[in-house]
Amino acid sequence: MNTKVIKLVYLLLVLLPVGSGLVYALLFSLGIVGVLNTGYTTAAWSEVLFNSGFWSSMGYSLYVALLSVFLAVCIALTLSLSWQKYLQKGWLSTAIYLPLCFPATVMAFFSFQLLAKSGLLARFFYRLGWIEGIQGFPTLVKDAYGMGIVFTSVLLVTPFFTILFTQLYQSEKLAQLIALSKTLGANSIQVLLKIVVPVLLKKSLASLVLFVIFVMGSYEVPLLLGRQNPQMISVAVIDK
Repeated sequence: MNTKVIKLVYLLLVLLPVGSGLVYALLFSLGIVGVLNTGYTTAAWSEVLFNSGFWSSMGYSLYVALLSVFLAVCIALTLSLSWQKYLQKGWLSTAIYLPLCFPATVMAFFSFQLLAKSGLLARFFYRLGWIEGIQGFPTLVKDAYGMGIVFTSVLLVTPFFTILFTQLYQSEKLAQLIALSKTLGANSIQVLLKIVVPVLLKKSLASLVLFVIFVMGSYEVPLLLGRQNPQMISVAVIDK
């Protein structure tokens, strides 16, 4: 089948319904269409855009998303570069895919059981005598900084980026580039900071942006692990 025909079919089947839904939602918000609307108005937009709670949720969601993706990328870069041979073949090359099978709700419950004041870590530290009771354990779930949400998001995102960086390492022939750079006199730090990391980040830029949006729009994790104030934007939207 012709490539242009395939693209046209893709536009018709995927982008057209989504675009139509967005246009309808915009017209509905302006009071132009919809059974309950009586005429053009910007009242709904004014109520949202001039509401401090909306911007607080947006800022908080952006903070959680950027921190989660940043930590996930750092961990994934470390794993993919340190365990490159093991991630290409062997049991680890298969095991790295297993975390992708767990839905966000399962990961959120796992984080709650692990990080809550009555959770596994708190009990472990109590047994070791590091804390005298549950009040001595730091608040990591439903806290103001969203540490539980960040931890769970990192668990969800890190395996994907580890796989992505491992595949990019091979497809971009970084092993050959590294060997060539060292032949020309570059040391390991220069190779890492000026060749390997820039190439991997540049090639995965689209995925990085998409995962920031993904974390910002996640619902189950902040619902189970987040506070009522501040709220992630997805939870705030559902509440409203």
